[in-house]
Amino acid sequence: MYLVVNRLRPLHRDELVEAIWGDDLPSAPDAALAALVSRLRRIVGPDSIPTHGEIRLVLPPDTFVDLEAASEAIHRAESAIRREEWVEVWAPARVALHTALRGFLTGEEAGWVNQQRRRLDEIVIRAYECIAMSGLALGSTELDSARRAGNALIDRMPYRESGYRYLMDVFHREGNDAEALLVYERLRSLLRDELGASPSPVTQEFHQRLLGA
Repeated sequence: MYLVVNRLRPLHRDELVEAIWGDDLPSAPDAALAALVSRLRRIVGPDSIPTHGEIRLVLPPDTFVDLEAASEAIHRAESAIRREEWVEVWAPARVALHTALRGFLTGEEAGWVNQQRRRLDEIVIRAYECIAMSGLALGSTELDSARRAGNALIDRMPYRESGYRYLMDVFHREGNDAEALLVYERLRSLLRDELGASPSPVTQEFHQRLLGA
């Protein structure tokens, strides 16, 4: 799996040894790695792992790797956000979200595995942000998507203010300003009690607009 994740670059043998065994090295790591690579080459074919130079995995051009698909999809969604092409955000944001939510090598523990999991967690957050922003921009029936994304952001990252603002905005657009004010109070109390801090100026400004409304 490490070869698949890093298939776009050659890998030094020392890097592979560390990824496979970590601190629990075999007595002859170079020989052990050579045996594993030889065995893998027999399984996937000699053309997939060239025998010269650093180790790399060569896959057919049309190979689908879900981690790469998630990264590419969130990039497309965020690019559409910057262009304010809200309809174009919908599909790639959800591709990124649902792919990243599958997790990575459940039950396995290693430094590089945890690194990939952190990357996926970041993609999940970015996807929820895209879904919330596009849902608010499109309005109407997409407000429910923005609501779910806002709640998901709050659940995953309770100190991230954007999730609260999305939720406040949804309630405001639905004419439920009292509910929006309760969301703000929930955030304000959390930051005060846990961090001794106040909401950011952006969030406070939104709160003042709600009071004015």
